Amino acid sequence: MRLRRDFLKCAALLLGLAWTAGLRGQDVLYVGDGGDDTIKRFDAATGAFLGASDGPAVSGLKGPRGIVIDAGELLVVNQNVGQPVSGEVLRFSAATGTFLGALVPFTDPDAPFAPDGLVLDDGGDLFVANLQRKDNTGPPGRVNQYAGNGLFLGAAKLKNNEHHPRGVVFGPDGLLYVATRDLTNGLGGTVLRFSADGKGEVFIDDKGGPGQLNRPDGIVFGPDGRLYITSFRAAPGDTDSIRIYDADGDFAGKFDLHDGVTQPRVFAQSLLFGPDGKLFVPINNTGEVRRYNSATTGDYGVLVPAGGALLGPVYMTFGQTNPSTLDYEE
Repeated sequence: MRLRRDFLKCAALLLGLAWTAGLRGQDVLYVGDGGDDTIKRFDAATGAFLGASDGPAVSGLKGPRGIVIDAGELLVVNQNVGQPVSGEVLRFSAATGTFLGALVPFTDPDAPFAPDGLVLDDGGDLFVANLQRKDNTGPPGRVNQYAGNGLFLGAAKLKNNEHHPRGVVFGPDGLLYVATRDLTNGLGGTVLRFSADGKGEVFIDDKGGPGQLNRPDGIVFGPDGRLYITSFRAAPGDTDSIRIYDADGDFAGKFDLHDGVTQPRVFAQSLLFGPDGKLFVPINNTGEVRRYNSATTGDYGVLVPAGGALLGPVYMTFGQTNPSTLDYEE
């Protein structure tokens, strides 16, 4: 029995070393994997797999979405996909992957029903995009605000039934930007900008269609000050893409994730700038993570190859990602 206990201790130690490897050297990339409902870690420079968090049998994670790091903890949006309960915000140790409990449990009457993106403000409050209300009752789109201890502080209610929030980010101007989609027809998309007093205005409004903005999700500002948004195809033959907008909200270009004709479809729900100013994009339906060298030409390499550890990557964060602006801090 003593030998067995010693073996288990050694195994636990090795798993801990696998998880924490990289913290002393290169940065680490954390990816929420909707394929097996874990958070997986990779060396941010080489893409080497470093281990997975506690699984859904321990954490209850069912549909990871927004993910940030705060004070050594991974805060992970759990959409509870297909479950008869609301979503929640879960806590994991960034150092070990151990599940630490729910910050906003699904039992909270103010829990977000269908949460997606997540950011913190400078004061540590959480802003969670809540795509819709349960059974579509009440205001269908809102951004919920919670204190650092999970206490509900209120919600920025979106103006009409066509604004269903997904990605959120604080911009260089300190204002909250929210990517929203229209659930009535699946085309088009809007980016709203909220001032400190909670008043929102339309920053980008696109009716959608082939070659246009459709069902936006991930939203980040690049080192160049421009806004980058994931966009899905309108119909077969169209392309999934990353669209780019200038500081005034005017369209500035895009690059496609596939050509829509000869190449199989690939699509992404999120995106993030990382080391060396490169743009990282997790491809949800292949399991790869691309590292774009140029947002102008769409030239990229693969950090995490398809068919590897990732099954269905969704949102992600680096150890050095700012949890508010999502900027990469070298």
